[in-house]
Amino acid sequence: VKLEMAAGELNVRSGTPKLLEGRFEYNVPAWQPQVVDNNNGQTADVTIKQPEHGHVGGNTRYRWDLTLNNKVLLDLTLNCGAGQARLELGDLDLQNVAVHMGAGQVDLDLEGHPVQSYEVDVAGGVGQATIRLPQNVGVRAEAHGGLGSIEVRGLTKRGDYYSNDLYGNSKINVNVKVEGGIGEIRIFG
Repeated sequence: VKLEMAAGELNVRSGTPKLLEGRFEYNVPAWQPQVVDNNNGQTADVTIKQPEHGHVGGNTRYRWDLTLNNKVLLDLTLNCGAGQARLELGDLDLQNVAVHMGAGQVDLDLEGHPVQSYEVDVAGGVGQATIRLPQNVGVRAEAHGGLGSIEVRGLTKRGDYYSNDLYGNSKINVNVKVEGGIGEIRIFG
């Protein structure tokens, strides 16, 4: 699943029996999101994209509320230019998560009970990234910021990365890389 939003508000959670369900709010008709899906029976690729001319400002409203299936192995990519993203992904069957945010705020909640190891890559420009990690699995996190602050709780600093005591000793491990430009990075393990 690939989400391309130039600007706006995005909420993603689990809990639908379908691959993906969504509700879109926009007050400019030309800003209707473009949805492209390709399903060959074994794999499905879904891309939801904000139209090129759909830039939010002034009295405009642009919001996506999406629900994903938590029983399907998932690669999720989000590219967001500006805005606010709330991603509650802890109950999904994740393989890879990539979040690239230009300016704004991303709240990535991975708390849950993963059934396999997975990778997380978060890159932000200007703004705030908050990442909540699952318990009872191994966690390794790298966080690098430009001019902002980095706050890590619940993990131990080990050289140039942070980890919990389960990392490397658990059947399931979550590897997180966070790169920030100007802003704040918060990781809660």
